[in-house]
Amino acid sequence: MARIREVFEALPPDPYAPGTNRFRRYSHAVYLPWKDELSWIPGTPDPVHGTVTNFSQGEDDPEHPQKRRVLPEIPEALRGNPLLLRLLRWDIEQVLSLRDLSRRPLWAGVHLIRLGVDGPGQDAVSSPNCLHQDGSSASTFTFAHLISRTNVTGGQNVIATPASGGLQPDDPWADIHASFTLTDPLDGYAVHDHRVSHYVGPVRTGSEPGPGERSILIVGLAPYVPQL
Repeated sequence: MARIREVFEALPPDPYAPGTNRFRRYSHAVYLPWKDELSWIPGTPDPVHGTVTNFSQGEDDPEHPQKRRVLPEIPEALRGNPLLLRLLRWDIEQVLSLRDLSRRPLWAGVHLIRLGVDGPGQDAVSSPNCLHQDGSSASTFTFAHLISRTNVTGGQNVIATPASGGLQPDDPWADIHASFTLTDPLDGYAVHDHRVSHYVGPVRTGSEPGPGERSILIVGLAPYVPQL
């Protein structure tokens, strides 16, 4: 866990959201069920970040609809971290227990996201900053694992109906299933993406002096779809 936290502390700012106090890295991996083999997909060389990975949520991200972005890649040294791999494999096991995918590669999008604030008056905002889905496919599953939460308020998770996508949780038309706050390391949740929309609220500094942060690992899983 200590090594994972070190990488989170050094995450670069989100290049598509300056001023939001959001920091992130992202990489792809593929799992072959018939070999029980998990492999990270190499990123593309980049003069600023070293390597980057393509990221897109299609039409399900109202802030960047159908926009393909490139995000700084997860450092190679972290990809072999035992805890990270254990969490990723646990997520994969849950999906395989629900769906017969033993003959199809499983695609994984692995996201490191930190919301960090330096002092009073600041807030850090997730993306998209509304109820949303991560692909809306019946084959897509999303898992979240809290890495750390220090000296912040807010960051409440909300799960709602798919039709609530694009709304704020306090919108009278939003149909909320559940709301909760992840507080302890490795607290988490999972959603079957096409069945719900979800949201996490902004974070602000807590009652202690100094900065605050909320760091989370997000794993999106879906069967690989050939393009030929």
